[in-house]
Amino acid sequence: MQNILIIGANQGIGYHMVSQLLEDGNNVAVLDVQSDDIGKLESMYPDRLFVAYADATDENSLKGAIEAAIERFGVLDIAIHNACMCTFKSEPETDYEVYRQVMDVNYYGASRLAKLVLPEMRKAGAGKVIFTSSGVGVTGFGNISPYASSKGAIEALAKCLHIENEAFGITFHIMHPPLTNTASSKGLPVPKEFKAEAEKVGRGLAKNIHSKQFVICHSFLQKVQIGLCYRHPLRMGKMMWKMTQRAK
Repeated sequence: MQNILIIGANQGIGYHMVSQLLEDGNNVAVLDVQSDDIGKLESMYPDRLFVAYADATDENSLKGAIEAAIERFGVLDIAIHNACMCTFKSEPETDYEVYRQVMDVNYYGASRLAKLVLPEMRKAGAGKVIFTSSGVGVTGFGNISPYASSKGAIEALAKCLHIENEAFGITFHIMHPPLTNTASSKGLPVPKEFKAEAEKVGRGLAKNIHSKQFVICHSFLQKVQIGLCYRHPLRMGKMMWKMTQRAK
């Protein structure tokens, strides 16, 4: 049993991750601005699921919720930033405020989580922090530059913090789900049949959460695909964009 905290898990991939983590016997604290779906699991796991309101853009609300989670379960073994904001407009249609808002949730949200959990993890001499990334943060893609930029920044942040905290027994990792049929991806002009199912992805990520690899995927095939993206980023980005345009 481990104590696991995840920001952004009321629905989609995060919800199914939590379901699997609870089934596997872990204690799970969920921080989100909504709890209508995840709250339904509380009756099934009253002793092992803690749900609290917290906004990834508000350090005070995160701090209070994380402290409450630690008081409930003890020192966190794993902390995951899964909160997400995504927009689907071209650069000329996207003003600076949109870039700022997306970065505040996706990138600064991850940074806030790290700042808040690292002190206790350093005292314990162990811990694992995971940021949910995206293939487009590696390859680029059309009409999604705020989101892709934030995910690219998360990749660099995780690498830097991994190097800085390795001496404390703390590791940082990136989760790479495939394009998944979730609320946040509805605006992407990709046929539904091209998207993975959220339950399969979420449960697969939960099963691989203890991986020591920097990049964590839900399946071997996804691991191969992400490997190609890292090896040929721009080529893969252009190819995926062209495929999307043809599928319209």
